[in-house]
Order: sequence, then C-alpha cells, then structure tokens
Amino acid sequence: MKFRKIALFAALAAALSVGAIDAYARPGGGSSTGSRGAKTYSAPPSTRTAPNSAAPIERSVTPQSGPSRPGMAAPSTGGFGRGLMGGLLGGLLGAGLFGMLFGHGLMGGLGGLTSILGLLLQIGLLVLVVRFAMNWYRNRQAASAGAAPGPQGAAYSGPMQGGLSGGLPGGAPTGGFGGAGFGGPAANDQIKPLQIAKGDFDAFERRLAEVQQAFSAEDIGALRRLCTPEIAAHLEQELADNAARGVVNKVSNVRLLQGDLAESWRERDADYATVAMRFALNDVMLEKASGRVVSGSAGNPEEVTELWTFRRAPGADSSAWTLSAMQQAA
Repeated sequence: MKFRKIALFAALAAALSVGAIDAYARPGGGSSTGSRGAKTYSAPPSTRTAPNSAAPIERSVTPQSGPSRPGMAAPSTGGFGRGLMGGLLGGLLGAGLFGMLFGHGLMGGLGGLTSILGLLLQIGLLVLVVRFAMNWYRNRQAASAGAAPGPQGAAYSGPMQGGLSGGLPGGAPTGGFGGAGFGGPAANDQIKPLQIAKGDFDAFERRLAEVQQAFSAEDIGALRRLCTPEIAAHLEQELADNAARGVVNKVSNVRLLQGDLAESWRERDADYATVAMRFALNDVMLEKASGRVVSGSAGNPEEVTELWTFRRAPGADSSAWTLSAMQQAA
C-alpha cells in the first residue's frame, strides 16, 4: 500500500509538471510582459490580425502613474494561474494529496487499477477546467480595457521575406504586414505619431525569427542584443527555469503568416511600434539528458498570434529596433 501511494504521488507530480511545461513553452511562455513606454497599461488598437483586445501587460518594470482609468489595465503581480485560480488549484490538490497519503484518495477511495485511472481522469479534467477559467479571465480583463480599433492609415504592400506580401485596406490579407500607418491620437504633448516604413516592417519580421532562434539556442548574448534589458532578463529566467527542470525548448521553422501595425508613436526618449503577428512555428520541449520529447511535436507546426512592441532610440534606423514587450492576442 505504501509503495502504491508513492507511485501515485509520483505519477501525479509528473502529470502536473508536463502540463506546466506545455502551458509555458515558446519564448515568453504565453504571458504578457514588458514595457510599451507611456502606453504600457493601455490596450493596443485592434487590427485585422488581432481583432480582439490584447491581453493586458502582467509584468512590467514601468510604474503605473495615478489610479486606473477606463481603457487602462492595472499591472498584475503574476499570471492568473499564479493568482486566484492558482490558489484554488493549489488548495484542491493540497487537500487531495493530503487525503491520498492518509488512505482516502484524491477524490475518494483508491482501490485497484480502475480507481487509479479514475484519479488520472479527474486530474486531467481539473487541469482543463482551470485552463478554461484562465482563458476566460484573461479575455474578460482584455475586454474591460475598452480598446477600440485605431485609425487605419495606408497599408504596407510589398514583398516580405519568404515571399509574403502585405494586404491592402478593405481587402483580405494575404500574409506579411498590412494595417495602420500611424498610431492613434497623442495622449499628451510628449507622445507624437510615428510613421513606419518598409524597412521597419522588414526589421520586425527579422526580429520575430531572430528572437525565437536565440531563445532556442539558449544564446543569452543574442537575446540581450535583440531585446530590451527587461525582456532579455525575462527570457533568461525562462531558460534558467527550463534548465532547472532538465528540459530545453527547441523552436524552429518560424514563418510570419500575417501582420498588422497596431500603433506607432514617439516619446521623448524612444520610438515605439506595436505590431500584431500571426506566425507558425514548430515548438518542442525536450529532455536535455535523453533528447526525449516532453511536449509538442516537431512534425506538427502550431499557429500563434501575439502582439510585439519594439523600441529604438528616437530617429534611429530600422536596424535599431529591439523587442520591448510581448502580449497575447485575446
């Protein structure tokens, strides 16, 4: 009986760890973090690539000045899974494990193989319910931000890397970047509209692939060159967490499928541009020691839509853009 309980406890821990790895794969781990300058806590305008509001920034070194206002989301000290639902899930699992160790089982008695399978099924259902609640909560947060579609300017239409091209206003996008040419109305006299040129769009697409490649190669030097110190530190921490679990995240075959400029603006000390990007990639988590696939599939690419914000010194050329924020599309 003692060995059976230990085996069940180990199986439960393994199932939960695999679920956690799967939920936080790829650079950024599916979170929303970083800085958008003076607009960090305001939702970017909707675009054709990301028609719904973006998930609000969860972690940022940028302080929020003054009380929250309509259209602004308060910063969070952690992801939803580490907040309300994290506490709820921890309580449920804690109570269940306590009961299991004292012979009462996680959800009841454990008698034989049927009960063990029932336990694993209940754990799987619990994880699905929690993930559904997390997504619902994030969508609700994004909706409460009150973002409205921004003004649509001249779309970029030209050949992109990989043969992609931008769509025209009012037409179906064919891939690459298309959308607003300018940011929204200035929030104050220190925020000015900024025009984005073809070379900038090309740079955004290159950064998408370069950041993913540097993360996959665990190249910290490249991450520090391609990202702001805040984002680089966040990605370095993800790499350290993966190393502590004995896994490595391999990302390959990154392809931009469609992109739009949400807004672009100039502040006193920096230029910013937020772009919505839908891209495909192969995302696999491997066990370092054996090369065994822990999650993901090298043969089945997945599609992801995220909003990336880039930053450069005022007036610098397109090669100076660095990644300063990553947000999930709601």
